[in-house]
Amino acid sequence: MSRAPGISMRPVVAVGLIAASTLLSMSAWFSATFVVPQLRVEWGLGAAETSALTIAVQLGFVVGALLSAATGLVDAVPGRMLMCIGGLGAAACNAGLLLCDGVGSALPLRILTGIFLAGVYPPALKEVSTWYLRSRGKALGVMIGALTIGSALPHLVGAVGGVDWRVVIATTSLLSAAGGLVVCVVRGEGAHPFPRRPVSLAAGFRSMRNRDVVLANLGYVGHMWELYAMWAGVGVFIAALPSVAQRPDGDSLAALLAFVCIGTGAAGCLLGGVLGDRWGRPRAALTALICSGGTALVLATTYDVLPLTVTVLLCAFWGFWVIADSAQFSAMVTETADPDYVGGALSLQLAFGYVTTMVSLWLVPQLVEHFSWRAALVALAIGPAVGILAMLAADRRRARSRVLAV
Repeated sequence: MSRAPGISMRPVVAVGLIAASTLLSMSAWFSATFVVPQLRVEWGLGAAETSALTIAVQLGFVVGALLSAATGLVDAVPGRMLMCIGGLGAAACNAGLLLCDGVGSALPLRILTGIFLAGVYPPALKEVSTWYLRSRGKALGVMIGALTIGSALPHLVGAVGGVDWRVVIATTSLLSAAGGLVVCVVRGEGAHPFPRRPVSLAAGFRSMRNRDVVLANLGYVGHMWELYAMWAGVGVFIAALPSVAQRPDGDSLAALLAFVCIGTGAAGCLLGGVLGDRWGRPRAALTALICSGGTALVLATTYDVLPLTVTVLLCAFWGFWVIADSAQFSAMVTETADPDYVGGALSLQLAFGYVTTMVSLWLVPQLVEHFSWRAALVALAIGPAVGILAMLAADRRRARSRVLAV
């Protein structure tokens, strides 16, 4: 694709740099998955403290996203500046864990890490959207696909084993700092910039007056109910299968298979983007929600009778579709929200989504412990069901608007 007049970079290069910056910066988030098992032993953490350490980043992210939406900061300050500050701030907070000796001092740092990362992800979605219009779904899919690979990497490290948590923290801190600096290489905005407005209290919340945005947010909430709980639980689920649990290398095998199952989502993001650009965002998201929620129900009824190979293939199919719709919800907001407040609207959508993940991440282990994986998998399918209803309504609205336009 050629450069538009006045644009100093090729869109594909700019989006690649923004995606790389986001992935590197968000490594401070992923680091928790690496180190919590070791910290559980070294710091003597109980189940509640372990969960708190894991969820603290998400809590901070929600706080940061809500503050960004309430103040309109993400629509007033250049996105690249926010991403730079967010990446460097997250790196510093993440590195601070090296000085901690227990969960009491670590929790505030993890919360601050999440707050700084709220200055990375929403602006990144907005920045990518300025570089593409007709292929925006695919461009956002590429960025979220990169984050999917980042989310899968802890399982690959778990399969290899032997990496000290201090090395992981130091490395991810350097990567986050690098992410904050990489985005500075991006020169200018794309050919489709959003207006920049002064800081305004509650500016982002005005997006909730738009029914299309509300439906996109409902779909995103349903999607997020399932997504992070699936990512966090698929390795444990595979490890609990009798044919894996009875093997001497069962934990390593489960971690490796979990990496594959989650990693397939990167391809799912790309296909979801292609479908979104061709079919429309609601229909593409609807397809992904049906496939992911349906797979959760199939696994709920068959996981204890199917051969291991078939169960793993179903998990990989689930991992492919569970993230395929994510970029489409963001694209719906960029295309239907008031252009003056797109950044705030994206921040609000992400805040709703990550609040939801905090609930499902707590609920699924409880259901597994007190009932079974069958109950947990059925509960996860509730999210896609809500998303399906929202996307059916959104698709009807889209069809009516096209008829009226004719």
